[in-house]
Amino acid sequence: MVLVAAPASTDPSVRSAILRLSREFPELGPCISVVVRTCREELRGSPADALPELVERLARQRLRVSLD
Repeated sequence: MVLVAAPASTDPSVRSAILRLSREFPELGPCISVVVRTCREELRGSPADALPELVERLARQRLRVSLD
């Protein structure tokens, strides 16, 4: 997995995923935003209506794996 350090995003799917996942994984701190932004970039060809759920689900799975 390649991590992309992107500038602050105005994408609502990224912002909302970062907020929710930060509450769920407080021990991971700032790496959450990097993972979420990377997931969003990888899903760039997905339908816009599906992005919020897809971004959050993919990021959550990657964060869970990182804790194992």
